[in-house]
Amino acid sequence: MADNKIALITGAAGFIGSHTVHEFVRNGWFVYAVVHRKKSAALCELQEQGRINILQADLSDLDDVARLFGNLPTSPDAVVHCAGRASDTGWASEFRKANFDSVKNLTAFVKQYDIEKFVFVSTTDVYGIRDFNGETEEQLNYDPHPRNNYPKFKILAEKWIKSSLPPRQWCILRPAAAWGPDDPTFTKRLHDFFAWSPFIVHFGKWKGQNRWPAVHVDTVAGANFLAAVNPRAAGEAINVIDAKRVTADEFYRMIIRTYFPDKTFRPLNLPYWAGWCFAAPVSIISHILNQRNPFADPSLYALKSVSSNLDFSGEKMRQLFELSSLK
Repeated sequence: MADNKIALITGAAGFIGSHTVHEFVRNGWFVYAVVHRKKSAALCELQEQGRINILQADLSDLDDVARLFGNLPTSPDAVVHCAGRASDTGWASEFRKANFDSVKNLTAFVKQYDIEKFVFVSTTDVYGIRDFNGETEEQLNYDPHPRNNYPKFKILAEKWIKSSLPPRQWCILRPAAAWGPDDPTFTKRLHDFFAWSPFIVHFGKWKGQNRWPAVHVDTVAGANFLAAVNPRAAGEAINVIDAKRVTADEFYRMIIRTYFPDKTFRPLNLPYWAGWCFAAPVSIISHILNQRNPFADPSLYALKSVSSNLDFSGEKMRQLFELSSLK
């Protein structure tokens, strides 16, 4: 990829964002790495090497986004929006700012500057949390009544993009359960649970045999890059899921092998209502306190997720990777 290609990547200090920055740099792009408050040693090192330029902005503030774009020495070829609030709990106002207002502001300037591609990192949670049966993106619809603020504002953001930009200009990626060794949220929550628990706990009828749509963060970063450069991704909404299908139990054991190879765990299958009795107060208190992650696991949202058969297709992503490898 030509060295003169430029990407603006938001959430650059976050989990998916930081891996996406490295993916674009690895492919010869220069990156404007947008952070809100925090930087990282890895980003600072890339900046010292002249591979990126770290910029700070509050993407929920239209004036700040205008300042961001107005100060760029040249317009980027792609904007990859990884920033957002990914959480089970918290106030609606916080999710609106992070997951919807930021999208409204960015799309305005993508349109104004006629930027070639806007890649939005959404989530498969927009379909709702329930049992699925291998449906494709074309067969799936938005959850009509999302109860959780996370998918609610991701749905609003997706709809805004589709109504504001022509299909040639956008691609929506919907990662499933992103994980990786440096994940400060999902993987860490599992790690912290298994650090003290002697059990692998499953709730409900599936007893851990439901599909768990895991996706490694490197796969998400690779999909972000392909969505920005491959014309076939334009106007598409694409599920991002690892090719290998795993159950919830298999995924838990993969985490255990990674972090606790010498520890023995016993399976424990509990009825769904037992999990609900614990998760309900956890969710209520965490929501009142506006916590980014619940103070204990599972929350109600997490309980529903790990107890459902999240078996939807990742065929579009597979085709995107295959077509790109043939070039």
